[in-house]
Parts: sequence; C-alpha cells; structure tokens
Amino acid sequence: MSLSSTQSSDTTSRRRRPTELTLDSSGGHDGHEELHEQLMASNSTSHHACEESWEIIPNKRTIKAENEVEANKLVNNYRFGFRKWKSHVTERPFEGRSDVVKELYSELNVIKPHSGPGQFITFGNIVYVFLFGWWVSLAHLLVGTFMFITIIGIPYGKLCWTLCGYLLWPFGSTVHEIGKTLRRCCEQAPDCECTVDLDEDSSPVLLPSPTEISDPELLERPQRTPYWHRLSTYVWLLLGYPPLVIVHSLACFISWILVFTIPVAKLNAQTLSVILLLPPEDVSISSSSQRQHHGYETRARLCCYHAANWYYYKYTVDGINVFAVNLLPLVIVALVIGYVDRGNQWASSDVKFATAVGSIIPLSYYIGMGIASISAQSNFAVGAVVNATFGSITELTFYITALLRGHRENNPCLQEVVKAALTGTLLGCILFIPGICMIIGGLKHSEQRFNSRSTGVSSALLFISVGGVFAPTLFSKAYGNLVCDSCTNSSSGLFVCHNCHYDLKNSTLFHSHVEPLVYSVSTLLPIAYIIGLIFTLKTHSHIYNIHVGEGQVTEHHETVVHWSRWRSLVILIIATVLTSACADLTTEHIQPILSQPNISQYFIGVTVLAMVPEIPEIVNGIQFALQNNISLSLEVGSCIAVQVCMLQIPILVVFNAFCDVGFELLFSDLHLWASIFSVILVNYIFMDGKSDYFQGTALVVVYLILLALYFFAPSPAGC
Repeated sequence: MSLSSTQSSDTTSRRRRPTELTLDSSGGHDGHEELHEQLMASNSTSHHACEESWEIIPNKRTIKAENEVEANKLVNNYRFGFRKWKSHVTERPFEGRSDVVKELYSELNVIKPHSGPGQFITFGNIVYVFLFGWWVSLAHLLVGTFMFITIIGIPYGKLCWTLCGYLLWPFGSTVHEIGKTLRRCCEQAPDCECTVDLDEDSSPVLLPSPTEISDPELLERPQRTPYWHRLSTYVWLLLGYPPLVIVHSLACFISWILVFTIPVAKLNAQTLSVILLLPPEDVSISSSSQRQHHGYETRARLCCYHAANWYYYKYTVDGINVFAVNLLPLVIVALVIGYVDRGNQWASSDVKFATAVGSIIPLSYYIGMGIASISAQSNFAVGAVVNATFGSITELTFYITALLRGHRENNPCLQEVVKAALTGTLLGCILFIPGICMIIGGLKHSEQRFNSRSTGVSSALLFISVGGVFAPTLFSKAYGNLVCDSCTNSSSGLFVCHNCHYDLKNSTLFHSHVEPLVYSVSTLLPIAYIIGLIFTLKTHSHIYNIHVGEGQVTEHHETVVHWSRWRSLVILIIATVLTSACADLTTEHIQPILSQPNISQYFIGVTVLAMVPEIPEIVNGIQFALQNNISLSLEVGSCIAVQVCMLQIPILVVFNAFCDVGFELLFSDLHLWASIFSVILVNYIFMDGKSDYFQGTALVVVYLILLALYFFAPSPAGC
C-alpha cells in the first residue's frame, strides 16, 4: 500500500533535505473535535487511530489510518490526477470519538450531570425561545384547549398543556416514559444484563430506588384499556395530532436548514415521532431539580441541554456534509421551476439562473464523494480511470451544453462565456485556492512547509499546459490579419480605427495553419498528462515519500463504507444526469444576466460559472490547510488547473471536431496575459517550499486585481 518501493525511497531519502520530510504533528487535526483522537494517537499502547495523523520515522512519513479503505483514500490524495478528498468514506468507530463529536450525534435521550438551572441560560437557548419556543408552545396550548372541548380527548389535552411549558424552555428537563417493560424483561430472563443505577443523572434508564420498590401500593399499576382500544386515541390522531405534525415539521425543517440549531430539529422530531404517540398517562416530565417517585420504571425519552452548537458545521449524514445535504432540495426546485414554468410565471430568469447554478454545488459534492469512494475501494487502474472520466464531468457538462445552445441559437456570446469560464477556473485554481488556503493555514500555524519537489512537478505541468493551450492564440496574433470595423482620418494625418481584431475565418491561415496546430496541441497535452501520471505514480513515486506502514491500519472494527462501489457508481450517474439538466437551465436563462449593461460578460464567466463548481474543492483545501497539510491544499488547485488544460480543453476540441459548434481555441488578450502572469507568479511563490499568510494574501490580491480587470473590461465583440 506504498507509493514507493523500499529501495527507491531509501535512496532518495538520503538526498532530501530534512525540512522537506518534517510535518508539524501539532497541526494534524481540526480543532476540538479531534482533541480526544490526538491524545489516543499519542499513546503508543492505543489501538485506535485518529482521523489523519502522521508519525515521523527516520526519513519516512507514515500515514496511520483507521482501516484499509481510509488508508487507500489518504494515499490517493497524494497521487497526481486523483481528486483530493477530506471527508471519510467509511464509518468511524463511535466509541473512540471525542465528547464534542458524541454530543453532535446524540439522540437527546441521555441524561447528563449538570451544576444547576443557571447552566442552561445561554445565548443559543435564549434565541431558541424567540425563534421556535413561543409558537411551538402556543400551538400545543391551542391544540390542548381544543382537546378539552372534545371531552373525549381530555387526557391528550392535559398532555399538550404539559408539553406547552416544556417546549417553551426544554433545557434541563427530561421527558420520561413510564412503564414496566424493563422489569418484565428481567423477570422473564433472569440472566439478561439488567443493571440498576440509582443516579438519575448518569443513565438514560431510570429505575426505582429500593424504598420505592418496597411500597406494596406502588408495585402494581391499575389496569387500563389498551392504547388502540380507546376512543380518545382516534380522536387525538384525527383531530389533535395532525396540526402538531405541521407545526413540528416546520420547526424541524427550519432548525435543520440553519444547521447550528440541529438539536432543535432533533427535539421536534423526537416529540413528533415518539412523545406525542405515547399514551398520555405514560408521559412524565421532571425538571433538573426534581426526582420522580412513581414507583414505576421510567425511561428517558427526551432531554435537551443546548439549542445550538457551533460544531454542527462538521455534521455529516451518510458521509455527506450537512450543508451539501441541505442544498440538495435546491436541485429539485431548480428542475421544477426550470422545466415546468416555461413562461416565467412563477420565477424570473434571474431566479432560475441562480437556483440552477446553486444546485450544481451539492451535485459536485456528491460526484466528489462517489469518485473518492470508488477509488478507495478499487485498485490504482480503476481509480485513475474514474478520476479521469468523472473528475471533470461537472465542468464539461456545462461547457458542452453552453456550446450546443450557442450553436443552435447562433449566439457567439456563449462561446466567449465558455472561454471565460475556462480561464476563470484556471486563474481561481492557480491563485485563489492556494492563496486562501495559505491565509487560513498561516493564521493558525504561522509558517507551513510543503514538498517543493512534488509541487515542482505540478508547476512544470502548469507551464506545459498553459503554453500548449495558448500556443494557437500566440500563433494567430503573430501571423493573423488585423481587421478593423471603421477607421477615420484624424487632423494630424493619422488613422483612428475602432474594434480591431484578428480575422482568421476569411483567410487560409486558420484552416491551413491554426487549425492543425490546435489539433496537434490537443493531442500532445493528454500525452503530457499521461506522462505526468507515469512519472509521479510509478517511476518517481518516491518524491511524495508517503506510505502506510505495517501495523498502522487498525482491524478492531469491521470496516463499514458509507457508499459501496455500485452505490457510488449509481450516484455518480444520477448526479451527472442532474448536473446536465441544471447546466442546460443555466445556459437557457443566462442571457438576461449577460445583457446587464454594467457587468462584463467576461466577469460572469470567470467568477460565477468558473468557481461555483469548485466550491467543494475549496472547502477541502481549507480543511487540509487547517490540518497543517498545506501540500494537499496546493495540490488541490494545481490538479484542477492541469486537468482543465490537459483534459477538458482537448475534449472540447475533439467534441467540436465531431460536432461543429464553433469552438475555436483562440483566447482574448486579457485571458492570455492573465493566465501567463498567474503561472509565473505562483511558480515564484512555490520555490522555497514554505508558505505563510503573507504569500497567500499576495496571491488573493492579484486574483482580485484580475477580477477587477474583467469587471471593467468591455464585453466581447458581437455580444
């Protein structure tokens, strides 16, 4: 499972500077969530591994992973041409996680020790009262009053009134379910592991104290009618429960969308699905300062202590970050208003464009998760093919859709938008992604070091790719005919010409010289990409000096992957189809945006259309930088930039050769010089193998200056 052979790594380790082999172990984790894992990883007798830790052994860097699949994913992160992915592709052992993480995934049914009611007066809890508590409590008050009016539903009216006060301020109080289920279980199966814990604050199951059991009057509960044999049950389910379903569902939806108030969503979901469906006499509420003395067994069903938690930005659902999950319904909204509302009666073209572009963000995240999952569970060849085919699928889908629509509508502006998006992706990956990662990582770790040898390979490939992509443009400017729309003779005898450009279509230069050059470049660039793969992954893989050492992969827990290979493949296909549909809607409704007189069409292409699909990559790069792994942060941007030039652009050229959509590999002067300057600058920054927030600031400032140039630049000719 090593990227290098023993012989090659030992040989090169003697030639490498020690600073290039050292990684600051104090920065290998992301905040409070990993404090527990850091302590466990530092213990040599522990068998649990942290999320991604490093052990520096003589001239080696050894990855310690929780299982073989995670080890494969971490190794793939260092492979050229593979998507860098931060999130786990397997389930992590819950018992080894920190208390902060356990609280994030708590089901709100565990009673915790606390100092008193004053502990719960926090800003988040007070905000809960104003955002959710008052109207949810009011709904229970009204429903409870209505149930009293029905006479038959009086028991449920009492329950609603009881929950009315609880839901207004639930913090520190506990909702119990009263019953004899546990006692009967232990009586019928004496050998079962039933434990009695007399401390109410230390267990979710509260059993009666010995003094309560000795009371013969409290040992037996009066006989009662079964739940489904009561008329009040049906009155409640038909008249009282449905309004509360709407109220709690709305509160659950809003609090889940806000992410940091997910405990409120859990509170409402538990109330709706459990508490309100219990027999009313089996529900009991105790405050933090009270102890129930029913003489019966009680099980804690709901106990909430905090309405908000900052760390919920790390919360995942089936391996997917909660923000991506929350954005997924935007895809459905975009498709419905885009394809159903053809007459723009429900939403304008601007709204449809914004929702279609925004829906690409979660789809890109799902595509990235699918690629990482398949690569981690497959061999190198399969992983390389999946990364090459699906790695650029989001961008290519938009580019091809825009070119097809522009050809059908005879709109040359869409071709210029595609070129602006290609250049914008290149500039963003060269300048913005490394820059923002350097700033955030530098603010936390002061100075960060990276392997300048491996970064040098990416820089060399960037030079090759940018030189190849812009070679036809330089050639056309050297040998093309300069044509102007109108020229006037000034008073000084000089001619003043307007809207001058190189006209290639009306001469033999394009078909006889430029076009063959474009096809030659489009053939050589993928070959250079393949050579780069062979160099970095096979013949010279030791430059990364990364491997998984013996005994570092833990086997104490069965590996459970979030997505199997077949599931990942199905999700990839579905996400690709949905991305195509959203890209089609984007190009269909982009014209009103392009028609804005105060915004250059160049600017729209290099910003919104270029960087929105890369948002998951930006997030991954920032997370790597926070872990003091700036090498991967820099590789995130470089890998995308190289793929744009060496894969995406040649694919567009081949597509245009078979389906003539008017795509010409000729860029404007602004695209040309901005890209060349950016590549030179980033190579200068990467030379010393060190980074800090000042260097990152320099890259981001240059990127913003270039955006200002695009913003004030005139729109392309004919648009």
